[in-house]
Amino acid sequence: MSGQAAGLLELAVGESLVLDDEEWRVDLVEPQYGRVMLSSVTGMRQTVSFRMLAHHPRCRRSTVASLSGRHLQPRTEDDLTDHQRTLLQIRRGHLLEVETGFRSGDPLHPGPGEPRPEYDPDCTTVTQRRRAKVAELRALDPEHAKVLGLSKVSYRTLTRWESKRRVDVTMGCADDRWTPASRGHPSITEEVRKAILAVRQETLHRSKINMRARVGLIHQYVLETYGEAAVAKIPSYGTLRVVWREWFGTGRARQRYARSALLETTGEHVIVERPGQVVALDTTVLPVMLRETVFDDPVTVYLTLAMCVYTHSMVGFRLTLVSDTSTDVAMLLRDVTMPLPMRDDWGEEMEWPYPGVPAALVAEFAGHEVAALPFFAPETVTTDHGSVYRNHHLVQVQHVLGVRVLPARVLRPTDKQAVERALRLRTLHAVRVPAWLHRSRRVRPRCRRRG
Repeated sequence: MSGQAAGLLELAVGESLVLDDEEWRVDLVEPQYGRVMLSSVTGMRQTVSFRMLAHHPRCRRSTVASLSGRHLQPRTEDDLTDHQRTLLQIRRGHLLEVETGFRSGDPLHPGPGEPRPEYDPDCTTVTQRRRAKVAELRALDPEHAKVLGLSKVSYRTLTRWESKRRVDVTMGCADDRWTPASRGHPSITEEVRKAILAVRQETLHRSKINMRARVGLIHQYVLETYGEAAVAKIPSYGTLRVVWREWFGTGRARQRYARSALLETTGEHVIVERPGQVVALDTTVLPVMLRETVFDDPVTVYLTLAMCVYTHSMVGFRLTLVSDTSTDVAMLLRDVTMPLPMRDDWGEEMEWPYPGVPAALVAEFAGHEVAALPFFAPETVTTDHGSVYRNHHLVQVQHVLGVRVLPARVLRPTDKQAVERALRLRTLHAVRVPAWLHRSRRVRPRCRRRG
């Protein structure tokens, strides 16, 4: 009857279980006879068999019991939010009206119009008052009833609330989902807590280790700091493993990402609402090498891409031989703010096609025919921490253009995921290169040496 799986009961002395919506504690277990003695909070005792508990439809494991038999801290109103306390008082008032006919539960202090005829205890029974309360709650506006947590109250719900309220007057009507199932770990003392935090801080700056090694470091820290007497109070490996996972997660992330996640941030979320509000910049190396002429050596090409985060449209790009500089990035920002001129060999499909803005108006503003590439003055530019983006010259250019620089977090490419996703397509470029281009030796795929 004992086990870790859901739905199995832990029939050990000191454990708790819920039988007919009432909590019982196991006082005595007699496996040789197949029976167990239970006691309730009110002092009642009963002896039941294992078979009866296994087949009882309303018998389940209590959410306030632990595997070790140590009971956790009881629920109180301090665990609830202000809104949940208000809902608890509303539920308690309805139950008191069903039981006594008065919302306050005191006949000497009645409210206006109390007791109402359908809740008068001298003229109605408890069953009639419960049915009247169900009809009253169902007549409420569905939206109001949902906000008050009374949209799905039935006759059985009122009975269950009343049973719980008799056991726990304060929290009997509270929803089990309002309070966590776990109430902490009493075995984690202040010394152990400091040791866990110290080991966490130390292991962030070294190679990843398993939990066994972390537990050894915790024991070492407590021994060196507090002595042998404190080592005896350190909980078991299983408890430390559970606590580590609750505090710091599963630990499957890479060490560099775990360190960068602890960096301080402003805590503000940027909501992009219009085109040109945020432009993401990034640079990548193309997977092919180019020759300027047939007899020149192949060189590496860098692609600098500017993308509008709102529309995910490419607003500027620049190809740079060998390496990019801050001047190249500054010219890219200039291309974003200026319209792209049409070339003679481009067809009509490359002209300015945006609805609402006439092509003649844009051509008059630019002084030439404009190609179908968005242009605007960006408000914010998001970059990574490359040297070309932190150059003083580029910072000065951005200030002249009136652009606010918003660098991404360290080791967090998701802060500019729009341009990062677009750059993932760079590997397809080499696949799409025609075969005759390879034969002419004008483009040669770049190969990496395996070491």
